[in-house]
Amino acid sequence: MIRVAPSLLAADYLRIGEDIRRMKEAGADWLHFDVMDGSFVPNISFGQDMARRAAECGLPVDVHLMTVNPEKHIDSFAAAGAKVITVHAEAVTHLHRVLQQIRAAGCLAGVALNPATSPECLRYVLGDFDLALVMTVNPGFGGQKLIPACIDKVGEVRGMLNRAGLEAIVEVDGGVNLETAPKLVAAGADTLVAGSALYGAADAKAFIDTVKRQG
Repeated sequence: MIRVAPSLLAADYLRIGEDIRRMKEAGADWLHFDVMDGSFVPNISFGQDMARRAAECGLPVDVHLMTVNPEKHIDSFAAAGAKVITVHAEAVTHLHRVLQQIRAAGCLAGVALNPATSPECLRYVLGDFDLALVMTVNPGFGGQKLIPACIDKVGEVRGMLNRAGLEAIVEVDGGVNLETAPKLVAAGADTLVAGSALYGAADAKAFIDTVKRQG
């Protein structure tokens, strides 16, 4: 099954509630919620109050913490209604401990990898996370083009999980559109975060249906 997770970062901020409802009606599975702190990435985005309001739509809220010291925010985002919380391997000193913290808060635990980060950093936490998020653009800005080398990286992550006998989710974020989605699914992704291409599509339902058929 292929999931589609619209990125709230690409929504119209003046009509954000309307955009969330539109994506839910179009068949979205999750709502991807990027949290940026202006330090780990250049921009600043959303906080816990917005996550709480987003969770009211009924879609699982997939919180992606692009922050330094993400462990400080896990419990508050879980309390706000997050179902998935992902931290960056590059931002965490004690990754195993932080993944345990996410699970203890009642959420699926995710690890995100920047484009230049090797999947090898997942090897010693295999079994301790529920989701691996492969960034196919450098985080911090929407509307970027997918970095082609990252498609092979998706396959490396899926292969690592398969060899370990694990069924963790492989999520991709960055440059997802109707051209790149089939390549990412073929490489092993099962959850695609879609931003500007989805929100800018003439027919959001047709976009989501087309992506899901790749599975």
